[in-house]
Amino acid sequence: MIGLKSFRLLAAVCAVFVFHHCAFAETADRTPSLVSFLSDELKSKASLVGDQVCGTCHQEKMRTFHLTAHAKTSTLASSSAIHGKFVAGSNSLKTINPNLVFVMESNPQGCFQTAHLRTSASEQLTRSERIDIVVGSGRKGQTYLYWDGDKLFQLPVSYWTGLDGWINSPGYVDGTAEFDRPIDGRCLECHSSSFENEPPTLNRYKASSMVLGISCEKCHGPGSEHVARFRSGSPPKAYSDFAIVNPAKLSRARQLDVCALCHEGSGTPLTPALSYSPGDALSRHISFGKLPPNAPVDVHASQIQLLERSRCFRSTTTLTCITCHDVHTPQRDTAAFASRCLTCHQVENCRIFPAQGHAIDTKCIDCHMPLQQTGKIVALLDGEAVRPSVRNHQIAIYPQKTLP
Repeated sequence: MIGLKSFRLLAAVCAVFVFHHCAFAETADRTPSLVSFLSDELKSKASLVGDQVCGTCHQEKMRTFHLTAHAKTSTLASSSAIHGKFVAGSNSLKTINPNLVFVMESNPQGCFQTAHLRTSASEQLTRSERIDIVVGSGRKGQTYLYWDGDKLFQLPVSYWTGLDGWINSPGYVDGTAEFDRPIDGRCLECHSSSFENEPPTLNRYKASSMVLGISCEKCHGPGSEHVARFRSGSPPKAYSDFAIVNPAKLSRARQLDVCALCHEGSGTPLTPALSYSPGDALSRHISFGKLPPNAPVDVHASQIQLLERSRCFRSTTTLTCITCHDVHTPQRDTAAFASRCLTCHQVENCRIFPAQGHAIDTKCIDCHMPLQQTGKIVALLDGEAVRPSVRNHQIAIYPQKTLP
């Protein structure tokens, strides 16, 4: 067996990274603003304090938030954080190339992915890299990153929750191996909270600067000045002096921007990653081309763009993401969302109420925001495409959708 650290098993590979940073398609009421919710002076004074400091005053919100997929969207690798199995019989990924297999192993030095390429009856090439960062809560799947010095790359094998097994990382060609897909700042912007890039290399970072997962300050802004004011001898009484962003108090447009940073689809960056602060106009940082009204929009990472097409959204000036979502706690019960729908709609007016009656009282989301397969995250298993299903946020009537 020959161990080669630097060999490449792949002749050519798609350069498009799997994770699509998200952003904002402007609408009439979301005009750019040159004034941040936090003044430039305050933003320059404030710094990150970390979730543990936030938790000293907001213990219950901290406890429940750390159970959410947002909080778990990236973390340091460990056997408990990685959902894939490392036991014999469940720790390998065969490919359509009979000479190539990936093996996942765990030992006291960490968890590893190893590519084995047999080149003859008596010889094979191998490359092994340690899993350093887990990306994804595991609700739909996980992918994995590794450090090569101070550069960050994606590993070739991911975990797919629906199959409960290993799969080629999305974008990779089945039957080949690649360890050199760089992780750029826009990818990390949606899958972590803070980091220091070391240009000019796009995937070069100061590892100690990484704040993994989505933290409190990702949506509320840096908290040092807020903490200092409330620990002072005369804590503020007026919200305007709190020196923190509460998205619920922002205008509708700026509320949506906080979520749109990672839930609005692809765009063209105008500023470096992490330049956006909650309360800013996102259009100052990411530019989006306007799509024709009926142009298809992929369900992955385009939730706000789809929501804005909804009649429910267009017929009110108050509907935003937090109308239905409390990001401080896990929300996976679709039946519970029906109560939000029924604040405006009468279940008796539903076209299938005559046939099914009040059995549909908790089924609004199933019919009007159905799960649909995305075309943006595509993995290959045995040469076949595998795509996760994501809930469509265009609230509408889908004639083809029927209840069981």
